[in-house]
Amino acid sequence: MKDLANHRKDHREGGCKGKHHRGAQTFRRGRALEFLERLNVKYNTLRQQLESTEFQEIKQVILGELKAIEMVIEEYTKHFELHEREGNEQVSNQKKRLADDGDGE
Repeated sequence: MKDLANHRKDHREGGCKGKHHRGAQTFRRGRALEFLERLNVKYNTLRQQLESTEFQEIKQVILGELKAIEMVIEEYTKHFELHEREGNEQVSNQKKRLADDGDGE
């Protein structure tokens, strides 16, 4: 109980500013990064399918899906301010690869 009383006193005196609320933000940011990673896995799977000979008949569909998921990744990154160095490099590399694929058609 003494710790709770001290904790409340800290709040009243402004001593806890910025100490507590980072945990939830960190958790949400972690979940956002986890979802971004899942989007990147989907992107990479589509990329592999695009390069596979067995999916040549639906190459244009896969290319469209790749462009769509790239757009989602870009918007998601901006919306949640996920400006991680490796995340930006992945998006950059994805754009280059899509541009190369679009030129080949």
